[in-house]
Amino acid sequence: MAITTKKTPVIKLRDLEKRFGIGDAEIIALDKINLTIKKGEFVSIMGPSGCGKTTLLNIIGLLDSSFVGEYELDGKSVDSISEYRQARIRSQQIGFVFQNFNLIPRLSVIENVAIPLVYKGIPHTKRLIIASDILRNFHLNEREYYMPYQLSGGQVQRVAIARALVNEPSIILADEPTGNLDSRASHIIMEELSDLHKHGNTIIMVTHNPRLTTYSSRVITMLDGQIDTDTKPTVEPVEQKSKGKPKTKRRKKQKRKKR
Repeated sequence: MAITTKKTPVIKLRDLEKRFGIGDAEIIALDKINLTIKKGEFVSIMGPSGCGKTTLLNIIGLLDSSFVGEYELDGKSVDSISEYRQARIRSQQIGFVFQNFNLIPRLSVIENVAIPLVYKGIPHTKRLIIASDILRNFHLNEREYYMPYQLSGGQVQRVAIARALVNEPSIILADEPTGNLDSRASHIIMEELSDLHKHGNTIIMVTHNPRLTTYSSRVITMLDGQIDTDTKPTVEPVEQKSKGKPKTKRRKKQKRKKR
């Protein structure tokens, strides 16, 4: 008889709490959060400002360890992982994409992308080769030696995504990745993230824009530090939008010339 085993969730949170301040000034940022995210999901997290979205993302990304409750990453409790090991996970398994890009202004594009490879002990020349390869995937190879201030907002964000992916992480955390971009640049960034999702990456994105949730396989809304709704978006296929027989172009009757 075949034995079926359930896949271990990438992320599992139980009764997660996060508080700021003490006494009368205490603020509950996260209030008893229970959340499970499977490998390969594209999760959008929405909600008003101050509802706890970014705080939750920081905890998932191991940037904040001062919380109450349980957090399991790949089936292992984060509490049992040393700080050194957590740092390695952040640099190798998790890729961060922030709204403000966080590029180093004094370094060129290729040098910015190569930074995460420093922590893996990869020699300088090889770092640049790897960074150049990933920039080519984002059609930025002609701007490798540009400085960040010489790029458009959309190009800077694509550099930030390239840097997040240079270590080939399995989890991508994006905090308002299109918040500072126009609609055209936003579309390009979301197509890039969608492509990563199709390749099996787990993506967790914080956004205020409901239109971006159409790229997701799951949408979570937060309110007052709690999960308010957790749904899967339903998108009507393009083929079903038009009813009846498909329209065909009528050929114009050519008038015969009188001889």
